Amino acid sequence: MSASQVSPARAVFAGALLENKARSALAVLAIALGVALGYAVQLITESAVNEQALGAQLLSGNADLQIRGPRRGFDEAIYAQLARLPEVAVASPVIEIDARLADRDDALQIIGQDVFRAAAVTPATGVVSGDRLDLLRPDVLFLSPAAAAWLGVGAGDRLRFQVALGVISLRVEGVGGVAGAGARQRFARMDIAGAQTAFDRLGLLTRVDLRLKPGVDVGAFRERLQAQLPAGLAVDRAQDTLAIAAGVSRAYRINMDILALVALFTGGLLVFSTQVLSVVRRRPYFALLRVLGMTRSRLVALLVAEAALLGAIGSSLGIPAGWLLAYMAERLTGPDLGSGYFAGVAPTLTLLPAALALCFALGVAAALLGGLLPALEAARAAPALALRAGDEARAFARLRPIGPGLTLLALATLCVFAPPVAGLPLFGYAAIALLLLGTLLLLPLALAQLRGAPGPAAVTLAAIVASLSLMVAMAIMVASFRQALDAWLIDILPAELYVRANAGGDSGYMDAADQARIASLPGVLRVEFLREQQLVLDPARPRVVLLARMIDAAEPGRRLPLVRPALMPVADSAPPMWVNETMVDVYGFTPGKVVDIPLAGKSARFIVAGVWRDYARPQGAMVIERARYVALTGDEDATAAALWLEPGTTAEKFSAALRADVPGGARLDIASPGEIREVSLHIFDRTFAVTYALELAAVAIGLCGLSSSFGALVLSRRREFGVLRHLGMTRCQIGTMLATEGLLLSGIGLIAGLCLGTVISLILIQVVNRQSFHWGMAMSIPWSALAAAALLVLVLSTLTALVTGRRALGGDLVQAVKDDW
Repeated sequence: MSASQVSPARAVFAGALLENKARSALAVLAIALGVALGYAVQLITESAVNEQALGAQLLSGNADLQIRGPRRGFDEAIYAQLARLPEVAVASPVIEIDARLADRDDALQIIGQDVFRAAAVTPATGVVSGDRLDLLRPDVLFLSPAAAAWLGVGAGDRLRFQVALGVISLRVEGVGGVAGAGARQRFARMDIAGAQTAFDRLGLLTRVDLRLKPGVDVGAFRERLQAQLPAGLAVDRAQDTLAIAAGVSRAYRINMDILALVALFTGGLLVFSTQVLSVVRRRPYFALLRVLGMTRSRLVALLVAEAALLGAIGSSLGIPAGWLLAYMAERLTGPDLGSGYFAGVAPTLTLLPAALALCFALGVAAALLGGLLPALEAARAAPALALRAGDEARAFARLRPIGPGLTLLALATLCVFAPPVAGLPLFGYAAIALLLLGTLLLLPLALAQLRGAPGPAAVTLAAIVASLSLMVAMAIMVASFRQALDAWLIDILPAELYVRANAGGDSGYMDAADQARIASLPGVLRVEFLREQQLVLDPARPRVVLLARMIDAAEPGRRLPLVRPALMPVADSAPPMWVNETMVDVYGFTPGKVVDIPLAGKSARFIVAGVWRDYARPQGAMVIERARYVALTGDEDATAAALWLEPGTTAEKFSAALRADVPGGARLDIASPGEIREVSLHIFDRTFAVTYALELAAVAIGLCGLSSSFGALVLSRRREFGVLRHLGMTRCQIGTMLATEGLLLSGIGLIAGLCLGTVISLILIQVVNRQSFHWGMAMSIPWSALAAAALLVLVLSTLTALVTGRRALGGDLVQAVKDDW
C-alpha cells in the first residue's frame, strides 16, 4: 500500500479510538471484568482440586491398586487374603477416620497404617520420631504441618476426640515428616492398631493399598480381583480414585465457569455494539479508503485488529484483577466459594498457565467475534453509496433477516431434549446460548415493525437484553431452588427436636444404651433413630448414602417427600427401598426394579418402592427400614434421632435434660426444625453468594453497554437533531424526545429480557440443574425482586438518555447538517 493510502487509514483508525475513548474504555472494562471473573473462579476451584488431588496422591503413594469399600470399613480378613496373592508384592492396610474434635466443631482426618507396610507403598507419609517405638504406641499422633498450624498444637500437646458419645485423648508426638504437597494437607498419622482400638473400629479397614510384582498386568489382575472380592468392595487404580474425588465437585465447578462466561459474553456484546456504531459512523471514511485502493480483506483485517486490541487490553487488565479477586474470595468464603465441596483443603493460589492462557484467549475471542460482523458489513458496503449522507440505514437493514434467528431457536429446542454428555448438561448450555443468540438476531426484525424506530436501536438493546435475561433467569432459578429447599425442609422435619451425634466427622454415634436412655427420658412421646452409612455401588462413582430409619412401609410419605405415590408392599416380594432422584438418573433405580445392595459384605435384595426428593445428597441416597438393616448387619448404632415431646414439655427444657442426664449428652448437636431451616438457608445463601455477584456483574456490564450504545446512537443522529433544530424544535423538546425514546427502548428491552429470562430459567431448572445435580423443583418467580430490577433499569436508561442527549444538543448544530447542503 502506498504512503498516500497508509496515512488516511492510520488517521481513520487512530482517530476513531481517540474519538470513542469513553465507549472503548467501557468495552475494555467489560472484557476485563469477564476475564477477571473467569480467571478467579478457575484459580480458586482448580487450585483446590489440584490440592485435593495432590493430597490423595500423597496418601496413596506408589500403590498400583486400591481396594475400598463402605466408609465405616470392611472386614480386615480381606487384607490377609490380598497379601497372600502371588501377584502382590506389598499390601498395606489403612483405616481412615474423620474424627470429630471434642473441643471444636471440626473434624481431623486420621490415617491409621502399619508403619512397616506403609513404608514400602506410601513413603512420602513417613514420620520421624526420636523414639521409634512412638510409631507403635496406640495413643500417639503425628500431625502434618498444615494440621498442626490449623489446630495450634505442637509436640507434647494432647488432642481430644469424640468417639460415640465419649472422649479419648491422644498425644501429639511429632509434626512434619512430609514436604511439598503433603505439608499443606490437614491429616494425622498413627499406628493402625491404635486407631482401630481408639475409634472403635476393631477388625475393620477402610482401604488396602497394593503394590504388584514387576511384570503383572495391572488391568487384567484388577478384573480378576474384582470378581473375587465380596459385595461392596471396589478395586481402583490410584488415578481412578483421584478422578472420583474430582468428579464430586465437577458439576459445581463447570456451572461456576459458565456463570463467569456470562459476564464475558455480555462484554463481547458491548464490544459488538461499540464496533457496530463506530463502523456505521465511519462508513464514508471507509468508502474513501476503498476508493483510494484499500482492499476489502485489508479493511476487514484492520477492523478485526481494532476489536482484538480492545480484547487484548481487557484481558491484560483482567488477569491480574482475577488474581486479586481470587485472593479476596478465598479469604472471605474459602476455597470452595461457600459450597462445602473442598472442606479441609488449604490450597495455595498458584499460577495456572493453561487457565491464564485460556481466559486471555477467551477475552480476545469475545472481542474478535464482537468486531467481526461489523467489519464484514463495512467491507461489503459499496463505496459510491457509502459516501452519500444518510447511507447508515443501509447497514442496519442487513441485520433484519429472519432465517438465522429462527434456525437458532429451532436448534435450541432440539438441544433442550438431548441427554447429558458424560453426566454434564452440555446440550442444556448450548440450548441457552442458541436461544439467547436467536432472540438477539430477531430484535432488529421486531423493532422494524415500529414506525420511526431508529436503525441502531437493536444494537443499543442487545447488551441490556442479554444481561437482563440472564439475570432474570438466574434470579428465578435461585428463587425456585430456595423456595423448594425451604418446602423440602418443612416436609422432612416433622418432629419437634433433632439430635445428631456426628454433625462433624464420622466418629460420633449413639449405641444401644444411649438410645435407650434417650427414649426413657421424661417428656419423650416418641423417638425415631436413624443410621447413616456410605456404600460403594459403582467403582467409578463416589459412595452413595444409605439411611436406615424407622419408617412405615405402608405410608412412607409421612416421613419422605415422595415425588409420586409409592408402590404398596406385596407379600413374598423383596423388602422395600426408597431412593432419591439421583439413584433414578444415575443408577437406573426406577420404581418396581429389584436391586442388590452390599451390606456387611453380602448382597441384600430390595425392591425400589418409591422416589423421594432430596437436596442434601447429590451423590445418591437410599432409605430402608432400620429393623431390617439391623437384622442384616447386626449394627444397632444410630447417628441421629427425631423426637416428639409430650404436651407441656418445651424444647429448651428437654434439651437441657438431655445434655445433663445422658452421659456424653453435651456432645450431641440438638436443634429444632426452625434452627435447622435457618442454618440450611444461610448455607444456601452463602453458597449462592458468588452466583449473586456474577449476576450483578453481568447486569452492570449490560447497563454500561446501554449507556455507551445509547450515547453512540444519539451522536449518530446529530444530523437529524440539526434538522429538527432548524425546523424550530427547542433543545428541551429534543431532550424530552430522547428521554421518551430511552424509556420506550428500555421498556422493549425489559419485556424481551423478562420473557427470554423466564424461558432460560425453565431450561436451567428442568435441564441444567436436573442433569447436573439430579434435583427436581417447581418454578417460583420472585415478583418483587424482578419488579425492583425492572424499575431500576427503566430509571437508569432514562437518565442515560438525558445525560447523553446533552452532548448531542451541544456544539454547532449547523455543522451537523452541512453534509446535506
